[in-house]
Amino acid sequence: MTIERTNKEVIIRLPASVAIEDIQEMVDYARYKEITSKVKVSQDEIDKFAKEFKKGLWTKNRHKFIKDTGSSK
Repeated sequence: MTIERTNKEVIIRLPASVAIEDIQEMVDYARYKEITSKVKVSQDEIDKFAKEFKKGLWTKNRHKFIKDTGSSK
């Protein structure tokens, strides 16, 4: 593997033997870093969002994990 930086870009050369799936993971991660580098969010805000997201997933998918007993409270 070689990495070269020019005035306009960074060039990464990999052997052809590297699995395309592994290359895609690296490209996806680089894209993620590029996008999120401009975002300024606190860890507390991220934690609150994650909690709400998980709560919504649970509400939406609860029936898949808990068998309905037919009785309502």
